[in-house]
Amino acid sequence: MKFADRRHAGILLGAEVVAAAPADPVVYGLPRGGVPVAYEVAAALGCRLDVLVVRKVGVPFQPELAMGAIAEGDVIVRNDEIIDLARISETDFMAVVDSEREQLESRVQAYRSDEAPVSPEGRTAIVVDDGLATGSTAKAALAVLREQGAAAVWLAVPVGPRDSISDLGTVADRIVVLSQPRNFGAVGVWFRDFTQTTDEEVRALLSESPLA
Repeated sequence: MKFADRRHAGILLGAEVVAAAPADPVVYGLPRGGVPVAYEVAAALGCRLDVLVVRKVGVPFQPELAMGAIAEGDVIVRNDEIIDLARISETDFMAVVDSEREQLESRVQAYRSDEAPVSPEGRTAIVVDDGLATGSTAKAALAVLREQGAAAVWLAVPVGPRDSISDLGTVADRIVVLSQPRNFGAVGVWFRDFTQTTDEEVRALLSESPLA
């Protein structure tokens, strides 16, 4: 399945998420490319749309391996198994956290300004992206929302490789995915228009959301 663009993918994805009937949903788009998709999913559900800015906390000598994640509101999620296996000290862990927090705060300011984030507490928090590759960012986002008290955490994406989807099934309470191609390649291959989403577009979509 190929999608015309992110908004088209979001319309199709939104119909599938509505059919799954999440209880008291709130949708979180992963910036930047996930936000146009999330906008359409939130519109289909008639629920709030927000962004979720997360930063993976990678092992210093293997940055792609997540030993935790951070989000706004001073949320820190730790993966103690990875921390122990990699023999990461608390000092080294916090050094990476502090470095990533600078990037996080810059991104939050770009999208949110002075707006308070929408709390997921007691609700079905639905993470939406424009696709999955390794799934590490989505996994971090799901962990953050669970840490913040979501009653359930869902993942909704147009496309992703089967192994990544299967791996995330151990973290998400439910996954809604439209296509799991055998020969995945890259996310952009599955869109006819995969033009990069800008910060300005993210802000506009957030302000246009009916329940903003």
